[in-house]
Amino acid sequence: MAGVVRRKNQGSTLKSQRASEESPFAKWILITAALCFVTVFLLLPLMNVFYQAFSKGWQLYRHSMLEEDTIHAIKLTLAITAISVPLNLIFGLAASWAIAKFDFPGKTFLISLIDLPFAVSPVVAGLMFVVLFGRQGYFGEWLDAHDIKIIFAVPGMVLATVFVTFPFVARELIPVMQQTGSEQEQAALTLGASGWKTFWLVTLPSVKWGLIYGVILCNARAMGEFGAVSVVSGHIAGQTDTIPLRVEKLFNGASAASGVAAFAVASLLALLALVTLFLKTFLEWKTDRDFARAQEAGPAVEPPPNESDTVILAKSLQ
Repeated sequence: MAGVVRRKNQGSTLKSQRASEESPFAKWILITAALCFVTVFLLLPLMNVFYQAFSKGWQLYRHSMLEEDTIHAIKLTLAITAISVPLNLIFGLAASWAIAKFDFPGKTFLISLIDLPFAVSPVVAGLMFVVLFGRQGYFGEWLDAHDIKIIFAVPGMVLATVFVTFPFVARELIPVMQQTGSEQEQAALTLGASGWKTFWLVTLPSVKWGLIYGVILCNARAMGEFGAVSVVSGHIAGQTDTIPLRVEKLFNGASAASGVAAFAVASLLALLALVTLFLKTFLEWKTDRDFARAQEAGPAVEPPPNESDTVILAKSLQ
């Protein structure tokens, strides 16, 4: 009887395996469709950007990149990114640590607020700042009386960029911190380590790759942000034009040279996208490789038989 039951189970297992396996024809159809989609909607437009940028020769490309307004747009984009990314880094670390390590009232509401920029259109976000800080906004009269300009100036562009990019670091760190747990932090605090020492020596090393990954995505979005920044910038040439706004302005120009210049400046953003993709792939590969090596090798140094994990942690904190 047991043999009959075993044969029935094996037969059902084989049937389920056959049902889950795709035929070679179906597999290649799916692969071909995916490659065609990637080629038509990603690779060809990307290649066209570089082709159009160099279509009139290297000299025109170089002249387009060295225009005064273009150089100012590049500098302004880098400055806004240099302010926005560290602010989002600090917020992302604090928010992810609080969400992953502690339970407190309003935790679900905080997670919803972090996801808010993913749900709100960047243009709506820009209009929100105009309603708050514009001349006819809620704080406009007070700001005008104190000669503080936010809208159609760099501070408003920084606020808009921070708003649309602040989920990236937090959203990368929250699952990583939840997976690592809080046992090591609690042990370090029990052994007398201060909060900052625990953070620098225990928490931060365990989430460093997720942190770097989040910073890379945040940096790429900050440099390429268009919608929210377009609403609050005012499109003032040589003052409030970022790289995406400069591309739009050149593309809408009347001359053919301005169209080529638009693609030349756009190639800079495309190059940034490729660098971001390379760094993202490298980090994923390195994380998977380190994890696989750790799984294969086990602990690099075997602790003494009577030495517990707590004692090892205490020695690392000394």
